Amino acid sequence: MDVSLLLIRPAAPEPIYRQIVGQLRRMIASGQLPPGEPLPSVREVAGVHAINPMTVSRAYSLLEAEGVLERLRGKGMAVAATHRRVQSEDKRMQLIEPHLRELARQARELELSPEPVLRRLGDLLEDEE
Repeated sequence: MDVSLLLIRPAAPEPIYRQIVGQLRRMIASGQLPPGEPLPSVREVAGVHAINPMTVSRAYSLLEAEGVLERLRGKGMAVAATHRRVQSEDKRMQLIEPHLRELARQARELELSPEPVLRRLGDLLEDEE
């Protein structure tokens, strides 16, 4: 896995370890990170993103406790070999459901109609960032 695939936003309200956990869950669920795929070391992630190594370690440990990642002796962490490769679309949608609900709540608070919000979301989904 290329460590630059992780997008860390230090100023975001979501804690950094949760950002890492969420991104890795989504990459694994979509099959971007297949079973057995090694992850970059804690030090490498921390160094590239200028974050505390304990933050990365916490994220990896949470995913290991869930059975999503496994520790390979002398090799670091990898996607668990027993983890299902690609989850169904329904399962992947469940991963973004809380974010969609929050987006819908904020759009209602701003009194935005669904059409421009959906159009903008479509544009953002097509962007490569």
